[in-house]
Amino acid sequence: MPICRNVQALEAYTPGEQPKAADVIKLNTNENPYQPSPKVAEAIRAFDPARLRLYPDPIFRALREKIAGIHGCTPEQVFIGNGSDEVLSLCTKAFAEVAADDGTIGYFDPSYSLYPVLADIRDARRRPVPLGPGFAWNTPADDAASLFFLTNPNAPTSLRYGKAEVAAFCRRFKGVVVIDEAYADFADETCMDLATDPANTNTLVSRTLSKSFSLAGIRFGYLIGPADLIAAIYKIKDSYNMDMLTQVIGLAALSDLPYMRANAQKIRATRARITDELRKRGWLVCDSQTNFLFARPPEGNAAAIFEALKAAHIYVRYFPGPLTGEYLRISIGTDEQMDTLLSHLER
Repeated sequence: MPICRNVQALEAYTPGEQPKAADVIKLNTNENPYQPSPKVAEAIRAFDPARLRLYPDPIFRALREKIAGIHGCTPEQVFIGNGSDEVLSLCTKAFAEVAADDGTIGYFDPSYSLYPVLADIRDARRRPVPLGPGFAWNTPADDAASLFFLTNPNAPTSLRYGKAEVAAFCRRFKGVVVIDEAYADFADETCMDLATDPANTNTLVSRTLSKSFSLAGIRFGYLIGPADLIAAIYKIKDSYNMDMLTQVIGLAALSDLPYMRANAQKIRATRARITDELRKRGWLVCDSQTNFLFARPPEGNAAAIFEALKAAHIYVRYFPGPLTGEYLRISIGTDEQMDTLLSHLER
């Protein structure tokens, strides 16, 4: 067969369903219910289509300077990718040495379900680290891998691990740690300064504009960390891995942080209200630090509730399996959307 052995055996990543009906309440893919910054619309209107005959900036000079200014680092410490998924994929190529038979990729279990797929694509060994009761972190001190994806706050559990705990892990870990902070703008604390601290030579932090910036449709992610690790990523990226219009839109969004933060605060307020409402009804709801809830209904009948909500055109996410099968992941929508969800859960 002309197809590589590991690709033949690969179980591909399954994204959240994208329903097309107009009357759907879509709470299944952690999208932001609010529009992106008005500066994004202004940038699109001002964009000259004649520029599209030219290639985009392959090293994102303006964007790297903007992001470096936001996070207090140098442009040389910033990589920009076609969504954070590309960033994560490139990390597996740069930091998991499969040819030397020590290419091992670690991650929490449960966590972002793309990680084992990325390991299989690379034909690397998986090293899932089981979470304990209540999805607590019980990573052994001697855990070893070439690369570890540490999602914080974690998905789908929505829980955040403390910076001191993460920092201690990064110090003892012998490989490269990528702290995946896709949901950091909804959390009380982040680990970005671990990636900008010169003392941490093995620590990277990835971010995305999909969630808090309301820009899931353009695919914009970035990575921050030691300049030598960032330079390694630049060596292996596609020549022009981010198109010109996405660079323009991303720069506009990153120039309006107060708008993003106000939207994130609205989502946090709705998250707190819905958490209280579900708990009053007997649901077990994790203490979310994200823009979604991970919640167990009183009877543990998550699959049945998932199907009933779907029949009512309300889409949430369900992950079958022994660790997650009694829970639903519910993205935080507008207050009106969440009230509709609550009304259906009463039936």
